[in-house]
Amino acid sequence: MRVIELLDQSHDRDLFDCGNDALNQFLQQTARQHNQKGVSRTFVLVDTGQQEIVIGFFTLTLCEVRVEQLPLKFAKKYPTKVPGVKLARLAVSIDSQRKGIGGILMIEAMQRAVSVAENAGGIGLFVDAKDENARNYYLRYGFVILEDASLQLFLPLSTIQQMLKP
Repeated sequence: MRVIELLDQSHDRDLFDCGNDALNQFLQQTARQHNQKGVSRTFVLVDTGQQEIVIGFFTLTLCEVRVEQLPLKFAKKYPTKVPGVKLARLAVSIDSQRKGIGGILMIEAMQRAVSVAENAGGIGLFVDAKDENARNYYLRYGFVILEDASLQLFLPLSTIQQMLKP
């Protein structure tokens, strides 16, 4: 059975390889420190039979966005700056890519964004796509492109709540 849990020292970060050096390096060298310092939270997907092996991970942090960056239909609803949750990183090991793992991680990130919004406020989930392929991946989940920034995207809380309805 697979579970998502907060990254800790029991997870073997050195074996993880998603094919992207920057993401590998973040997990191996920075993620745990950021967890400990409260900078962000990195969650890992593991199999309960081999809990030390990281299948995939995502990192969440808080953010603040200027309302003029939002598409007009959202911008007119809010004050000058709005809070949100940022999906700072999402990666799946090479061996597990193209098997729906990214979707599992994305749904969990959305659920956590809703929880943050319900407890502290926030208008949705934000992400900076690393390239056009990543942007297209996020667009499939309903993300919308921010004004004047083709790789910065936003998933409104209302969209997330609709997607997560049973």
